[in-house]
Amino acid sequence: MRYSIEGGNLPALIMTLEPGETIISEAGARTWSRGPVKTETRAQGGIGKSIGRMFTGESLFMSNYTALGSCEIAFTSSFPGRIIAKTLAPGESIICQKTCFLCATSGVDLSLYFQKKLGAGLVGGEGFIMQKITGPGMVFLEVDGYCPEYDLRPGEQIVCDTGVLAIMDSTCTMDIQTVGSVKNAIFGGEGIFDTVITGPGKVWLQTMTAAKVAKCLSIYMPGK
Repeated sequence: MRYSIEGGNLPALIMTLEPGETIISEAGARTWSRGPVKTETRAQGGIGKSIGRMFTGESLFMSNYTALGSCEIAFTSSFPGRIIAKTLAPGESIICQKTCFLCATSGVDLSLYFQKKLGAGLVGGEGFIMQKITGPGMVFLEVDGYCPEYDLRPGEQIVCDTGVLAIMDSTCTMDIQTVGSVKNAIFGGEGIFDTVITGPGKVWLQTMTAAKVAKCLSIYMPGK
């Protein structure tokens, strides 16, 4: 399998598959294809894991695209930003927001990841249920807006607004903390809670969150 990521901040992932190679994605995520591709819709990993994916907001079924000959298949992001390619070794995992998964090679496993601390999940902006993606294989993820990356040392922390954490290595942990005093929370304009990620591991952030977009658009809605 060969691939290229084109289009700048409106990215498209264009893949060239050889006969027998398979790509998995959320149902209907493919944008276009060229050449002989067989499409099958399956309950990937069995009905148990499929039902679990529904709790992350994803579809019950997944699409499997298998090349019957040399072909091209493309996936595009749902929002301006960046597509990240990540190769996972056997047993290696990453944790991501439920909207990040774009597609992967057939050996990759998708499962639920529950925040160990309930408070972090309920008010952290990333959600109590996130997605765990485990190798072996290659996974492609979409991140909204600009995507800075940080390699955190053991015990090193990064503090960010809720919803900004997109992806982290499974060796990292996530928690929340209040934004200083009540005065800061009310008048500081930064909300009540921050997300705190602790290393070791790599972290990918996103600058354009769904909440930020909704806030920007809300002033143009009727009645505002």
